Amino acid sequence: MRVPAFAIAMIAAAGAAASAPAQAEKLVVSLSTHRVAVTSNFIGAELVLFGTIEPDAPRTALRSSYDLVTTVTGPNVTLRTRRKERVLGIWVNVDSREFIRVPSYLGVLSNRPIQQIADTATARKLQLGLNYIILTQRIGTDFADAVSDDPFRLNFVNLQKEAEQYREEANGVTFLTPTVFRVSIPLPANVPTGTYTVDVKLFAGGQMLSRTNTALEVIKSGFEQYVFEASQNHGLIYGVVTAMMALLIGWFATVVFRRD
Repeated sequence: MRVPAFAIAMIAAAGAAASAPAQAEKLVVSLSTHRVAVTSNFIGAELVLFGTIEPDAPRTALRSSYDLVTTVTGPNVTLRTRRKERVLGIWVNVDSREFIRVPSYLGVLSNRPIQQIADTATARKLQLGLNYIILTQRIGTDFADAVSDDPFRLNFVNLQKEAEQYREEANGVTFLTPTVFRVSIPLPANVPTGTYTVDVKLFAGGQMLSRTNTALEVIKSGFEQYVFEASQNHGLIYGVVTAMMALLIGWFATVVFRRD
């Protein structure tokens, strides 16, 4: 007796479903705040992201151990890195490399080192950690992401680390219970303004199980915001007022410090 093709397909699909793991998880996260105001006395901030791991379907069993990687990405910018050499006793720029539309801020926070969470292929595919994030460079007339040990890339990442704009912390995620976690997101005093994305990835056994994301906004506030908006929206008036203030301050200084 011949079995219809659609029946064979249904049997195969049923067999695949039976052999697939019954476990499934989803992430539920919440930020302590979605807006950070930068004022003249801003010294940095630390945001907190709380989250839970829940079964995707009722009465689905959860695993006993999970890993979490949270990547916080700031607005894109274009930056240039220069290489200096000593020529005739003088340090001069001999080469440079432009990094195109790279994150102005990049924080990678996990509960343990990335290499213990996923293998190299998975880390490269999912851009886990500073070694595998795509940083596009202009190389002559071409655009490419250089290998992780490229000198320009290494120095660029190190400079961003020194400026506290790039960071990778293997203890940035704390599991309060096997399914409840807390993520500390540090923002430095010189944090760039703009929209930030917070990408949360859940792992177990080296495989990504679930993923979710949220966002936050860093804005200027107070007098700084007023000055910024004036410079952007009323350029001519802003320039005239700035010039008049400079002249007034100069005149006042000559009066105060004048020697009779």
